[in-house]
Amino acid sequence: MDVLMPQLGETVAEGKIVKWFKSVGDKVAAGEVLFEIETDKTSMEVPTMEGGVLTEIRVKEGETVPVSAVVAVMAGDGAAAPPAASAQAPAPAVAAAPAPAPAAASPVKRELDPFNAVKSPERNFGPATLSGGVKVTPLARRLATEAGVDLSRVKGSGPHGRIVAADIGKAAPSAPAGAAPAIAAGASADQVRAMYADVPYQEIELDGMRRTIARRLMESKQTVPHFYLTIDVALEPLLALRRQIVEAGVKVSVNDFVVKAYALALKRTPAANAVWAEDRVLQFERADVGVAVAVEGGLFTPVIRGADAKSLSAIAAEIRELAGRARERKLKPSEYQGGSAAVSNLGMYGVREFAAIVNPPHATILAVGAAERRPVEAEDGSVRFESRMTVTLSVDHRVVDGALGAELLQAFKAIVENPLSALI
Repeated sequence: MDVLMPQLGETVAEGKIVKWFKSVGDKVAAGEVLFEIETDKTSMEVPTMEGGVLTEIRVKEGETVPVSAVVAVMAGDGAAAPPAASAQAPAPAVAAAPAPAPAAASPVKRELDPFNAVKSPERNFGPATLSGGVKVTPLARRLATEAGVDLSRVKGSGPHGRIVAADIGKAAPSAPAGAAPAIAAGASADQVRAMYADVPYQEIELDGMRRTIARRLMESKQTVPHFYLTIDVALEPLLALRRQIVEAGVKVSVNDFVVKAYALALKRTPAANAVWAEDRVLQFERADVGVAVAVEGGLFTPVIRGADAKSLSAIAAEIRELAGRARERKLKPSEYQGGSAAVSNLGMYGVREFAAIVNPPHATILAVGAAERRPVEAEDGSVRFESRMTVTLSVDHRVVDGALGAELLQAFKAIVENPLSALI
């Protein structure tokens, strides 16, 4: 039985073996942890789906392989460990077997434990259903990957618009002409190193997380038509209410208020609570808000599901719990995938104002700056100081127009400046 590298999420293409818990010749019971893997998003211990004996380890600790690659081989259903000669050369032993009839005569009944089953696709040529709901045949997915064809630009000729192999052949020659203008490539790694030949430096190899962040953010800036809206928000009422809540024994932060307020603003501006799905827009009935969490070497965005309907204390507790596991790279894919929008807060670092990059398929991301004491003109012409913060809304113009983005920001501002409305 081949043991495959599992796929932990639709965007995960490879994984690194961090640790083997078993050695060649060890018996492994069904559901027992066999090895630990690390992807660009998370770390996870992988159990076996059926018992047997580990006869071969093909991927060593520290090595990275694509999903569905064979990382180990097991003898089925608790069979005794093979003799040493056979373990060293398993292929000839199988080839020399005169007939497989005994195995066929008593087939092993395989029952998978639904709590430990690991999804491992046979190939990694992308999803069978595109974000817009269009179906793609397996052969078409393979041909598109090999030809470098963007399936989102292909019109399917099969039943119900399904993309078939013939569509890839038609699209491949014309793909460069119809594609977005290519951005000039930068200097190669060797050229960059040559520029600094006389400067001492240390080379740091990119890990999976940093590569994925670089790829996704470049794609976002190249393909998503961003625009930005900035507004100042008065914080005195919010800070006063927070002090009362903390004094009552409930630990909440300004960022917790921001997430709650943004979720309610999305609910009050339903047209902006949406994502881009290539040939359509998906508009949601609840607000699932991602919260950017800085980790060593990268960034996670765990999602607070239904944040508009949760209490402030529940949001605060969930953010703390998810952020803690994010820093340990222990999040499940279901905990950081999806969502309709996101919040990125750099105020704790003293950053006054910044513009974040939209994380597709989200249509918006709210960048939150630091709370500051700023001079404000009073109605009588005098000057007073009050706490304010600057927030910038980055928007995908394909989904949200300028007026709608401004309406969303005004709803957020109204909630923050009247924070009791978020608790009612």
